Amino acid sequence: MDNCIFCKIISGEIPAKKVYEDDLVIAIEDISPVAPVHLLVIPRQHIVNSLDMRQEHEGLIGRVFTVAARLAREKGVAEEGFRIVNNNNAGAGQSVFHIHFHLLGGRSLQWPPG
Repeated sequence: MDNCIFCKIISGEIPAKKVYEDDLVIAIEDISPVAPVHLLVIPRQHIVNSLDMRQEHEGLIGRVFTVAARLAREKGVAEEGFRIVNNNNAGAGQSVFHIHFHLLGGRSLQWPPG
């Protein structure tokens, strides 16, 4: 956790463009956006990925999705459509091993992704 970039952003050690924060999560603008709206919703608690989730994290994940929906509305992508993405392990594209959720919107998102 000492080397975790998201833990350093959460603690204020590394600056980021925060768009939301509360006692459980923060949301920041992605530094390499792949859509006009590309935010990261990050739990403050260091959890590596969804494989490390436990029953006590259920409320936390509910908060992630509530915040993502709020931000989608605020950023004007709720009606047109948006995607929430969570990658687990390197083969799926996870590059920072602190669970986080990408909120993507503002352009047509194709299926299947990747």
